[in-house]
Amino acid sequence: MSLTVYAPASMGNVGVGFDLLGAALAPIDGILLGDRVSISSADSGINLSLAGRWAEKLPQDPQENIVYQCAEFFLEQLGKEEGLSLTLEKNLPVGSGLGSSASSVVAALYALNEYFDSPYNEQELLRLMGKFEGKISGSVHYDNVAPCYLGGMQLMLDTPERVCDAIPTFENWYWVVAYPGISLSTAKMRELLPSKYDKSVAIDFGRYLSAFVHASYRQDPTMAISVLKDVLAEPYRASAIPGYEESRAALAKIGMLTTGISGSGPTLFSVTDSLDTANKAQEWLEQNYLEQGGFSHICKIDAQGARSTEDI
Repeated sequence: MSLTVYAPASMGNVGVGFDLLGAALAPIDGILLGDRVSISSADSGINLSLAGRWAEKLPQDPQENIVYQCAEFFLEQLGKEEGLSLTLEKNLPVGSGLGSSASSVVAALYALNEYFDSPYNEQELLRLMGKFEGKISGSVHYDNVAPCYLGGMQLMLDTPERVCDAIPTFENWYWVVAYPGISLSTAKMRELLPSKYDKSVAIDFGRYLSAFVHASYRQDPTMAISVLKDVLAEPYRASAIPGYEESRAALAKIGMLTTGISGSGPTLFSVTDSLDTANKAQEWLEQNYLEQGGFSHICKIDAQGARSTEDI
């Protein structure tokens, strides 16, 4: 048996929902923006090979790779000594704000679970994904792994019964995402945040997030855009992302409805309900925000999440 799993890029936080909201991304041109993991049998041991545009940025020692560690864990839990051959096709840059580590972890654990006839149910597997992704990002949070695995826009619940649940999305929104070509450590970007917040900031955070969720269920895009604001992280991270503040101002002049930081950056997202405006924004970003190695995509929300390539 052999299979290949694709896991899409994702936006953590989605601006308004720090650690509590995430969305999977699907470029409208059909490009698959995410990592792939292939798995098949081997004579013995765990054999990991790397491929893809960003493979050289990963640890070259297989045992230091999170995909290898996922496979090692699976075999230990199942009490098996079966040989495995794995290939990680690394299509997302490390430290990009596009859920790069989540994509690798989700693709690996989804593939392993399928390969071994699903010993873990959906919620168990999702908690495992959060645990392994946390080894890389520095803390366990599900706003990347949940949408990457399940698709759509996911609201984190973290109750004993459910990690998250999907909320409705705005089908006519275009999400322009731009990765400038530099990497920022998630752990270091989290260190920029204060250890305590004023009560007024905490109230605004709760109000904006609850209003955004409410607007999503009411399908009220005007309300949703008006509260799609980041009061917890962006004020402290914006200046650490070269060109972000200038880009946000320029995108507003172009007519984009709102702009924010994807995850901990440096990727930004910008929202519009006009494809023409999205194209203009993408053109501006490619000329003014991107450096060598950067890229941009006009996206919709990926409703599928992780899947076997046979399903694509």
